[in-house]
Amino acid sequence: MDLPYDGAISAYYETEAPEPIRKAIARADRDDLLDPGFPYSEQMDRKPYDKAMDKLQIEMVKLQHWVKESGARVAVIFEGRDAAGKGGTIKRIRQNLNPRGARVVALPKPSDQEATQWYFQRYIAHLPAAGEMVLFDRSWYNRGVVEPVFGFCTDAQRAHFFAQVPDFERMLVEEGIRLFKFWLNIGRAEQLRRFLARERDPLKQWKLSRIDVEGLRLWEAYSAAIAETLSLSHTAHAPWTVIRADDKRRARLAVMRRLLSGIDYARKDAKAVDTPDPAITGGPEIWSA
Repeated sequence: MDLPYDGAISAYYETEAPEPIRKAIARADRDDLLDPGFPYSEQMDRKPYDKAMDKLQIEMVKLQHWVKESGARVAVIFEGRDAAGKGGTIKRIRQNLNPRGARVVALPKPSDQEATQWYFQRYIAHLPAAGEMVLFDRSWYNRGVVEPVFGFCTDAQRAHFFAQVPDFERMLVEEGIRLFKFWLNIGRAEQLRRFLARERDPLKQWKLSRIDVEGLRLWEAYSAAIAETLSLSHTAHAPWTVIRADDKRRARLAVMRRLLSGIDYARKDAKAVDTPDPAITGGPEIWSA
């Protein structure tokens, strides 16, 4: 089978990845979690996960109905390293929702014209109208992490972004938009294991990009940019919720519970919503490189 990018991810794993990362991947069983600092050693079992997910899906439908009837506006930002589980989490949130009222926004790189605009301008056009939920699969925080790591913006542009983003988000909140910001945190070994699985799966190879391949060697630069981003943009009016996402199942449940618990919608079943798992849910203080 032909591997994307001439098998660059496998080559990195075999010849360049730190030895502890290679050993962790090589000796792990399918359900083992690789980060020794993660609070669980194995992935959540399917049966309790499905049971909890079914209940949360019902609550998501209730939430969307309330959003539509009340005219509320909900914007949810998903950020994290590549393969952290952003797309999969968004998929589960929208699984039983009316797609016309629950849009996903995943913008490509700016066009030549957009590159000359105010940085936030192209995102504003995608903010929710009354009765809408908008889920951003990456967002304006590209300028905090991806762009500087790959040299797509200058230090001055990034500093200008951080000077403006708290006020920009304050305006959204004061306008009445309910803003949620999720950072999905994934360990280095788990990220590489997921990349290897994508590389070998013809149905998932499309998820890989040249950025993914090049980013494997830039873990430390990403870490520094993420730490600074969380520090400079975690505010009282627009806080970050960090989810330790090495276990996709636990992470999806935690995100949905945090979202549902953050809105007082009609007919909420508090028992079904429950509370996000405190072992993997918190603020920037639980983020780790």
